[in-house]
Amino acid sequence: MKRTSGALLAVTVIAGWLSWIPAHAAPPTVTPSPGYDARLQEQRAATSTVQPVVAPVVTPAHPRRGKKTPAH
Repeated sequence: MKRTSGALLAVTVIAGWLSWIPAHAAPPTVTPSPGYDARLQEQRAATSTVQPVVAPVVTPAHPRRGKKTPAH
């Protein structure tokens, strides 16, 4: 019984101590990636030389039929 209590106390103390240490993790989108950055710069350079796309002319839709009234 004393061994189990001592082990539980040790685990609790270590977990409590570790909870005070700040985490230094960063998601993968924050860490620099040379290959991704190079592809992104190439893509931005390619899109900056492309002419803007002209939107097609949209014709208005025909009006819908009204609700039919009963004959009688």
